[in-house]
Amino acid sequence: MQKNRVSIKFLNLRMKLPASNPTAQLAYNLISLIAIISILYIMKPFLVPLLISVILSVMVFPIVNFLEQKLRFNRIFSALTVLLILGFIIGTLIWLISAQISNFVGKSDLYTTKLTELYNETLTYFENNFGLNKSRLVDQNEIKFETLIRNNFSKIGDFLSSSTGILSDLFLIPIYIFFLLLYRKFFVEFIHKAFPEKNNKFLNIILDKIYDVQKSYLLGLFTVMLIVGVLNSVGLLLLGIENAIFFGFLAALLLLIPYIGIIIGSLLPALVALATKDSAWYSLGVIGIFGFVQFLEGNFITPKITGSKVSVNAFISIVSLVLFSMLWGTAGMILALPITASLKIIFDHTPNLRPYGFLIGEPSEEHLKSKAKIRLEHWEEIREQKESEETT
Repeated sequence: MQKNRVSIKFLNLRMKLPASNPTAQLAYNLISLIAIISILYIMKPFLVPLLISVILSVMVFPIVNFLEQKLRFNRIFSALTVLLILGFIIGTLIWLISAQISNFVGKSDLYTTKLTELYNETLTYFENNFGLNKSRLVDQNEIKFETLIRNNFSKIGDFLSSSTGILSDLFLIPIYIFFLLLYRKFFVEFIHKAFPEKNNKFLNIILDKIYDVQKSYLLGLFTVMLIVGVLNSVGLLLLGIENAIFFGFLAALLLLIPYIGIIIGSLLPALVALATKDSAWYSLGVIGIFGFVQFLEGNFITPKITGSKVSVNAFISIVSLVLFSMLWGTAGMILALPITASLKIIFDHTPNLRPYGFLIGEPSEEHLKSKAKIRLEHWEEIREQKESEETT
C-alpha cells in the first residue's frame, strides 16, 4: 500500500515537471500564440463581419428591448424593425458621403491647376532667394507634379469610397445582426453550458460587464463624434473653407480609427485650403484647429463622456491599434479598442491572466510618480506558495 502511494506521488511529480519547466512553458505559450494569430488571420473574412455584427447588435439592443418591453413587439418583428432603421441610417450616411466625395473629386482639375501653380511659385522662390536651380530640386523629366496631383486625387476618392462602403459590402452583417438579436438568450445559455465549472452568477457578471463596456464605448464614441464634428465644422467655417461641414464631420467619422483618424481627416481640408486660398496660413490654420480639437477630444471630451467604463491605457490602445491593423487592416483598427476592452474584463476575472488585465488598464496616480514604490506583496505570496508546492 505504501509502495503504491509512493508510485502515485512519483507519477504526479513527473506529470508536473513539463509544466514547471520555464523553457517548455515558454515554447508552449509561443506556439499557442502563433496558432491563435494564424487562425485569426485566416478567418478574417468570417470574423470581421461577425464582430462588427456583434458590436452593432449591442448598439441597437436598447431599441429592441424598448420595442419588446414597452410596445409589446414580437421578437422577430422587433429585430426586423431595428434592422430597417439601422439600414436606413447607414444608407443615408453613405449616400451623403458619396455625393460629397463626387463633388470633391469633380473639382480635382481646379485644385490640381492651383496646386501646380503654387508648386512652381515655391520652386521659383527657392531659386531666387537661395540660388538653387529647379533641376536640383526636382528632375522635371522624372516627375510631373500635375500628373502626381491628379493621380492622388483619384486615389483619395477611391480610398474614401472604399472606407465608407465597408459595411455595405459585407452583406452578411444584417443576417448576423438579426440572428444575434433573435437568439440572444440561446447564445447566453450556450455560454453557461460551455463553462459548467463556473457558476451562473459569475458568468452573468462577466457578460454584463462586457455588454456595459461595449455600450458605453459606442454611446461615448458617437457622442464624441458629434461634438468633434461640430467643433471641426465651426473652425473651418470661421476660416472660410469650402464644404466645411462635410470635412468637419468626415474627420469626426474617422474617429472610428483612434488617434490617427482625425489626423487623416485634417489632410483633405488643409489641401483644399492650400488650393483655394491666397495664403498658406489657411492650410496651417486648418491643421492647427484639428490639432486643437484632437487635444480637447483626447484629454477632456472622451475621458469626461466615456468615463472609467473603457479603462484601457493609451500605450496598449496604440499597440492594439497597430497589431489589429496588421492583422485585419482598416477593419482591425476599428475593432481594436472594443476587443481589447473586452479582453481586459476576461483577464481581470481569470486568476492566471490578471497580470495582463492589470497591464491593459489605466495606471493609478501612484504609478506615475517618480518615487513610486512597487507593491509586490501579493506576487511574493504566490511565489512562496509555488515554491512550497514544488518542494512538496
